[in-house]
Amino acid sequence: MYEYELQQARSAELRRRAEDERQARQVVRSRRAARREAAERAAVERAEGGAGSESHTHLLHRLRFARPA
Repeated sequence: MYEYELQQARSAELRRRAEDERQARQVVRSRRAARREAAERAAVERAEGGAGSESHTHLLHRLRFARPA
């Protein structure tokens, strides 16, 4: 009887692990799909928006004040 219960516990643990791994793979797939969608949307917006939709990050790299001599 003990061996049967032990086997049942092992089987249940394997099932739980397999389900956790399936869920993890699904999360990874979902995140990849969301990133892909966001990249596609950004590419479409850049193509449609022209120069007006470009970011102005180059302005952030400028110094606010002149450097002292």
